[in-house]
Amino acid sequence: MARRLQPVTLDFTASAPLRLVFTREMAAAPEAVYRALAEETTGWPRWFTAVASCRPAGDGRGREVRLRGGTRFRETVLAAEAPHRYAYRVDETNAPGPRALLEEWRLSPAGTGTRVRWTVAADGPVPFRLLLRVGRAGVGRAFRDAVTRLDRRLTAVERDPG
Repeated sequence: MARRLQPVTLDFTASAPLRLVFTREMAAAPEAVYRALAEETTGWPRWFTAVASCRPAGDGRGREVRLRGGTRFRETVLAAEAPHRYAYRVDETNAPGPRALLEEWRLSPAGTGTRVRWTVAADGPVPFRLLLRVGRAGVGRAFRDAVTRLDRRLTAVERDPG
C-alpha cells in the first residue's frame, strides 16, 4: 500500500537529517548526461540496474519508478535545469520507513566531461536513518556502477552516433 511522504522542497538537500552525497567524473558531456537523466527516463533501467522501470508521469512533472525487488516511488520533479541540475522528491512509496526523500543530480563540466554529484536527502525514524547510514557503501557502489555504465553508453554513442 502506498504511503504519502512529506512534500519537501529543494532546500531539503541542505537541511535533511540524513544526506548521502556521492561524486564521480564521466567522460560524457554534461548535455548528454542531463538528457539521459531528465529526458530519457525510460532508459534508466539500461544503466541503473537497481531500477526495473522508470517512466514520466503527470505531463512530465513527475515520474513513476519501480526498483528491482518491488519498491515503488511516485515522484515530483522539482528542478529540471538543463544541463546542470535534475531533482525530484518522493511523494508516495510502498517502502517502510521514510517520512521524506529527495534526490538531486548536479552536473558540472570537468575538462571535456562531467562531474556528477548525487545527493540523497532523507528523513525518517531512527531505525530508517541508521539503515541508510549502514547501507551507505552499497548505495555508493550502486551509484558508481550506474554512472560508469551510463558513461560507457553515452561515450559509445558519441563515438558512433549512427
